[in-house]
Amino acid sequence: MEDRYSLQATSNPWIMTAPFFEGLPEAAIEIALTHLVTRTHPANQVILLENDWGGSVYFVLEGWVKIRTYNMEGKEVTLNIIGKGELFGEMAALDEVPRSTDVITLAPTMIGSLPSQDFVKLLYTEALAGLRLSQLMARRLRQVNRRLRLRESDSQSRVADTLLFLAEGQGKKGQTGTEIPNLPHRELSSLSGLARETVTRVLTRLEKKGLITRYPDTICIPDLSALEKTII
Repeated sequence: MEDRYSLQATSNPWIMTAPFFEGLPEAAIEIALTHLVTRTHPANQVILLENDWGGSVYFVLEGWVKIRTYNMEGKEVTLNIIGKGELFGEMAALDEVPRSTDVITLAPTMIGSLPSQDFVKLLYTEALAGLRLSQLMARRLRQVNRRLRLRESDSQSRVADTLLFLAEGQGKKGQTGTEIPNLPHRELSSLSGLARETVTRVLTRLEKKGLITRYPDTICIPDLSALEKTII
């Protein structure tokens, strides 16, 4: 793991364009990021553990992380997949309580950590930053509500919804459709609440129907609305 202290945000200029900072004065962003520290992590490394105390807010600069918890039976449940441009750890920073989930890298990942006090100060001084955070939390709550509504649906609906969930958060426009990361089937299984074998069968079925195309690193969804129509 490599630490790199970024005394100026321009040492990693990409973070200046993260959606959270969109529309904020550049001077305010630079001040907020004065104590930003970037770290590189290998795949499958734990970044945060449930019940850790929150001293920082984290931005994903490169790579992917998963947010996980465990159900009453001790089974791992993936709550979210977060990629480049997104942040996590904001809840513990705001209410000053221990972390409620684990965070683990899914690929080689670069993360910028921002002291909680700097993050909260930005929210106090820039109203737009508070609005951006509210929008982020509303989107995540809406996604969770949608997945809860579908938990009794058929397997195809649940896998399709999981793919659309990833497209909403991490989809990139490609030449032939919306591209999302081709995650290991165990991660899609955890997200959808289905057995890994079931996820594999459904993906094969969706590909035969032309609703997705699988590549080594990505899954392409040619038509999001067509995939959404498969959800019952």
